[in-house]
Amino acid sequence: MSKSKPRSPDVKDAETPAAADSAGSAGPAPAGKARRIAGGATRVSALALEQEARLIREIVSILAGNSDVEPERGDKRFTDDAWKNNPFMRIWMQGYLSWARALGNVVDGVPLTDRNRERLRFLVSTLVDAAAPTNTLIGNPTALRKMVDTGGGSVVQGVRNMVADLTNNKGMPTQVDKAKFRVGGNLATTPGAVVYRNEVLEVLQYGPVTKKVHARPQLMVPPQINKYYIFDMAPGKSIIEFLVAAGLQVFAVSWRNPGAEHADWDMDTYVSALREAIAAVREITGADDVNVHGACSGAMTMSCLMGYDAATGATQVHAATMMVAVLDGREESQLGLFTTPQVIALAKRSSASKGVIEGHDMGRVFAWMRPNDLIWNYWVNNYLMGNAPPAFDVLYWNNDTTRLPARFHADLMDIFVDHRLTTPKRMTVLGEAVDLRQVGCECYVLAGISDHITPWQGVFNTSRQIGGRNTFVLSSSGHVQSLINPPGNAKARYFVGDESAVTADDWLDGAQAAAGSWWEHWKAWLVARSGPKVDAPVALGSAKHPELEAAPGLYVLER
Repeated sequence: MSKSKPRSPDVKDAETPAAADSAGSAGPAPAGKARRIAGGATRVSALALEQEARLIREIVSILAGNSDVEPERGDKRFTDDAWKNNPFMRIWMQGYLSWARALGNVVDGVPLTDRNRERLRFLVSTLVDAAAPTNTLIGNPTALRKMVDTGGGSVVQGVRNMVADLTNNKGMPTQVDKAKFRVGGNLATTPGAVVYRNEVLEVLQYGPVTKKVHARPQLMVPPQINKYYIFDMAPGKSIIEFLVAAGLQVFAVSWRNPGAEHADWDMDTYVSALREAIAAVREITGADDVNVHGACSGAMTMSCLMGYDAATGATQVHAATMMVAVLDGREESQLGLFTTPQVIALAKRSSASKGVIEGHDMGRVFAWMRPNDLIWNYWVNNYLMGNAPPAFDVLYWNNDTTRLPARFHADLMDIFVDHRLTTPKRMTVLGEAVDLRQVGCECYVLAGISDHITPWQGVFNTSRQIGGRNTFVLSSSGHVQSLINPPGNAKARYFVGDESAVTADDWLDGAQAAAGSWWEHWKAWLVARSGPKVDAPVALGSAKHPELEAAPGLYVLER
């Protein structure tokens, strides 16, 4: 392992509670407030004038051909040679970039709390991204060239694509060519069978490919907002396939796609269903306990189960893996910037009125958190270039969303915003007050260095909320790509550090880089906690829990 450090996005310190900004709280006298407001307005005006003057000077330099303004490294919007060789296009690019940086400097200098500054930064960034010249036909030399080459055909097709999205995709650019994928065809293809089903979930068991298997089974717990096959993508990219090949007995939960009639399903509903799933896995394998592995909201559900087990003295979970999951919103993230009490109340009322919250609605929120990658990229491809959306399996899965029941949605928000799960005894699960510090099983905790949904610092803090020994691993990728990280990628790496570190910064200071996929590191961790090898089962299921359907089952196909 090398001593190179991961490059981590800066994260602002958590600011004081929003109530501190309330006009009704104790504070300076009205005259003092007026002076403070006037002083702030003066500083903002001076800052704006300063940046305007700098921008004018930079524009003069650009027009004279003396500017050295360049796109940031990794900015794919300005890779066409025309941005370097065409004087008009270069002036446009440099003017846009200078304007964007001037706005960023204004945001940096405005006298605001850290939280409000990050809110403003997000809004300004969204505006700046939308105003990029590359989002227009005349400002995109690649699209202009294709228009000429096709005699206008690309423009005609782009208009058709836009009309189709306005009609069928609520105006959002389509991200993936869905016709190229089929669950059970070229996704979720690892051989197995449904061996248990209740109203909330199915349990799939996967056939062994080795003569011997480790005695303790593994149960995968996916997020409820997406389908389970994040763990079983195309062959060669499947976590389940990888674990089966390692001689592990693998089972997976496949959640049902709820409708409005399931509005009352809450966290207790999902924990109870998960307990039934574990009981079925134990009966089929004859194991006393299992290893459980959850991602995102699936890991939240799994944590609630482990908290309940700790409160009741149950010992059905031997070891656990938590992937890209945070158990509260103390760490700043884009997702948490606008989670004010008013927004939370509105979101709860909205889902309660419908009985569910649609996965596609949540998907749009996530897309606007990274608009260049998840919106404008496809705007250019589909509309300006007139291309079909790409055929990318991860994007297909990302768009294959499910609904969330209203009460479960409310529970997730309360856990995230009110810290109910990480505050001892504040949350009850199936009637028991839970304290995650009492959870005694070992945990493997995975985070992604560039994860914009569950920031790695928050995932690290989550690992310190759970009792028992924890192994924290930081992948060099983002939210989803951290999960789908099979061996063989020459660019892949991960980081391990001092498990006694108290803070994320302390851990980062001592982190060491390892080349390759974290899957191999995790496999070794799992094998050491999965018991002795025994003869592989000759059939799936048991007399009590026979095969019901071939994998991928029925629930994953529900729309």
